[in-house]
Amino acid sequence: MEAHAKLNLTLDVGEKRQDGYHNMEMVMQSVSLHDTVDITLTDEKTVKVMSTDPALPTDLHNLAGKAAKTFFDYVNLPNKGVDVYITKRIPDRAGMAGGSADAAAVIRGLDELTGTRLSPGELCDIGALVGSDVPFCLMGGTALARGRGELLTPLAPMPACGILIVKPAFSVSTPALFAALDGSKVGARPDTRGAVEALRAGDLEALAGRMVNVFEEVLPEEERRTVVDIKSALVAAGVLGACMTGTGSAVFGVFPTLKAAQGADLSRFGVTFAVSPTKSLF
Repeated sequence: MEAHAKLNLTLDVGEKRQDGYHNMEMVMQSVSLHDTVDITLTDEKTVKVMSTDPALPTDLHNLAGKAAKTFFDYVNLPNKGVDVYITKRIPDRAGMAGGSADAAAVIRGLDELTGTRLSPGELCDIGALVGSDVPFCLMGGTALARGRGELLTPLAPMPACGILIVKPAFSVSTPALFAALDGSKVGARPDTRGAVEALRAGDLEALAGRMVNVFEEVLPEEERRTVVDIKSALVAAGVLGACMTGTGSAVFGVFPTLKAAQGADLSRFGVTFAVSPTKSLF
């Protein structure tokens, strides 16, 4: 199963809720960069997760393992043994939902292997029990996400383009950024409605010009400077717009074509990926 990375074309954060989460409003997009998740049913009645990345957990602490257990609990089937092997390509701690994408692939794969044939809504219900980004990773394509990120509205697909993703060496604490945001006044918020209208019109330039992520304002100073430098380099390379995804640290720029994205050399800032937007799986 392919497990596709996601990008936040816009990201806005509202007030903290009574359950401890924040209300979010985001335009999310799946892209061609993906992990490969191989799933095998066994007779051992345990969930094992293996990966090309030795730093990842190998049990239920991995979202892929949690997804397997949650799937069997939801469909009320005895917990079968499951071996999951993940070939990692999506960088860790990048704001690209790599773990959530792997979890979504496990849910889809088990639905096929067990013949449960769940509806898209049921699959997303399972995903929401695993993590906030998992329902979107199950759906893919382009969507408006609200709530914790699990309330999804499909949008018109992102116009054909190229996207260059730059993953610098640093990572960012998600809880620390939310805490910093709670104590700050956000200056620039995304024009989410305008981004949705640009998608409806198929206007890539208007969409790229509305890409804003409120977390950029509350990054630690050194990391914020790095993000600003990457965005400046992307602008110099000819992007239509640039933005950080999630709570970082990956930054991406939207180019008119994939060839243009492939031709931009920003390797001095970290690992780079030239990708394309992908369409919904539902």
